[in-house]
Amino acid sequence: MRPFTLALMLMCTGLLHSVAQASERAEQGWQLIEQGAMIVDVRTPQEFADGHLDNAINYPLSELDTYLANVDKDVHIVLYCRSGNRSGQAYQYLQSQGFTNIHNAGGLVEMQQVK
Repeated sequence: MRPFTLALMLMCTGLLHSVAQASERAEQGWQLIEQGAMIVDVRTPQEFADGHLDNAINYPLSELDTYLANVDKDVHIVLYCRSGNRSGQAYQYLQSQGFTNIHNAGGLVEMQQVK
């Protein structure tokens, strides 16, 4: 097999795996939301104003510690942002602070497409 063809096949396989993982995390996010989880959008207020999930609360990543300081660490929280990057950072931060029931559901569009 030619090196270019092999590289292209590996890249496509990686992309398909990423898409499957993304859909999986969004689906799991919706399941948790249906069970009553708090929905936290960690994007900026402007991004939130441009569109967000129903019942989502806007706690920007840069201010997350302030907003969640008095929240029970056992509450179920579903995090999302634009692409899943900031919600991943929020997940890591909350985990380091002792939160035990958190889930990074990825990006807004990803969540909307799965619903």
